[in-house]
Amino acid sequence: MLYNLLVPLAKEYSLLNLFTYLTFRSGGAVLTALVLSFYFGPKIIRWLKSKQAEGQPIRLDGPESHLVTKKGTPTMGGVMILLAVSLSTLLWADLSNPYVWIILLATLGFGAIGFVDDYLKLTKRNSKGLSSRRKFLYQIVISLLTAIAVQQVAPPMLAQQIAVPFFKNILLDAGAFYAVFVLVVMVGSSNAVNLTDGLDGLAIVPIMIVAGCFALITYLVGNAVFANYLQLHFIPGSGELAVFCASLVGASLGFLWFNAPPAQVFMGDTGSLAFGGSLGAISVVTKHEFVLAIIGGLFVMEALSVMIQVASFKMTGKRVFKMAPIHHHFEKCGWSEPTIVIRFWIIACIFALLGLATLKLR
Repeated sequence: MLYNLLVPLAKEYSLLNLFTYLTFRSGGAVLTALVLSFYFGPKIIRWLKSKQAEGQPIRLDGPESHLVTKKGTPTMGGVMILLAVSLSTLLWADLSNPYVWIILLATLGFGAIGFVDDYLKLTKRNSKGLSSRRKFLYQIVISLLTAIAVQQVAPPMLAQQIAVPFFKNILLDAGAFYAVFVLVVMVGSSNAVNLTDGLDGLAIVPIMIVAGCFALITYLVGNAVFANYLQLHFIPGSGELAVFCASLVGASLGFLWFNAPPAQVFMGDTGSLAFGGSLGAISVVTKHEFVLAIIGGLFVMEALSVMIQVASFKMTGKRVFKMAPIHHHFEKCGWSEPTIVIRFWIIACIFALLGLATLKLR
């Protein structure tokens, strides 16, 4: 909004040229989202507590300690992050850029699915919520709509292409199956983040790390000079998504203030599904889907642990882990919650560094 209102006046007032710089607006987005989180956070938490007398329903098949330590903590804290990200993006981004609206609407769409899921868990007083079939169906619909929208906006020569990390000239033409690939990326990313959100602060810091990495990637891919230098595929207009990613970094940092152990509020599916889906969509726009799997390696690790556990139990009747996702396995091994969370944050940083290395190793 500020870009669209103030840049036309830059010829008369030279100071307004600052708003033409993506770096300046991204910085403004981080600070705005952070301030909004701090301002609205306590109000939203009080409101959630007033509506959720017993807090989030705790899984009966989860770690026994959670029945005590997590009891009474409200969920749906993702509303706080969605509000901060949306307002900050609308304030600082170029609203004439179609990618901004595609990602914002996809995020809100996944957030709405998560909100309904959280609401049903609270009203039914169990940890089930939406049925898996309905949840996947809604996620698939939003992902397919996102795929169609991205193809309409993307450069024609890249619209249905899939880039491969480390190889600058390799593009896989997915053709009619491109939309299927997009929904796998978005639905997979959304649910992987959702599976990671099981301990205080565990998911929000990796979300912040991945968002920070993609703020850099979108900036580079959307800049012809940098994209050419790094031998990346130039996507005109995608750089504006750096503002969205920066907003997510600021909002995540603000949410962490309230979600740090012991958490005052849980993100819930409202936040985890929303931002897992948005990161997947951003990777699709920038042609860095496989890089997302590296940078977000912690989320992949959590999702794989569940898949391995289920497959092993169905085929052999035995479990590989004491409990899945894998962070619960380490709880069962006797690790304290802060130890698991901080060590997983370190792992997330390592994966992020490996993913960023792909930008130069080509």
